[in-house]
Amino acid sequence: MTTTQSTTNPTAPAADPTAAPHPQYAHEEAARLQWAKHAPDVYKAMVRLDVAARQGLDPVLLELVKIRASQLNQCALCLDMHSKDALAAGETPERLIQLSAWQESRHFYTEKELVALELTEAITILQNGFVPDEVFAKAAGHFPEAELAQLISAITVINAWNRFGVATRAVPGHYTPGQYKGL
Repeated sequence: MTTTQSTTNPTAPAADPTAAPHPQYAHEEAARLQWAKHAPDVYKAMVRLDVAARQGLDPVLLELVKIRASQLNQCALCLDMHSKDALAAGETPERLIQLSAWQESRHFYTEKELVALELTEAITILQNGFVPDEVFAKAAGHFPEAELAQLISAITVINAWNRFGVATRAVPGHYTPGQYKGL
């Protein structure tokens, strides 16, 4: 059973005192379970895996991949976190806004980013139980093997994080960019 908080959204923009009253945001639902608290060894292992998976990858490309997988998996916490981290890393709001429609907005992204997004979708939503050969071949044509292995690892890790987030209904809106960098 979930409980609700009776406060307004703490991440909402500050109201202008001279403006008309702002409607109250919906109640924020509490997470179903604080899984990291109850499975700390798993959480610590996931953090180590995340750190290992990101090595050698461009930070902006990595955030785009994490956001796209999180969009597909509907993980609100990860969308909040990685959108904020992407903006802090210099990503533009325009590219983030277009990310859910990247196939129609190809001109916002580099060829390497487009291939990474296509691979992200293929790994996140397995069609017929596997990643199509043509998607893998395209990725292999843009990424050296070591970098491709890291990219596949990063996509797999964000999908695992997303599963924890959606299973427990982790609450978005409270993350500060770089909050977990020291872990």
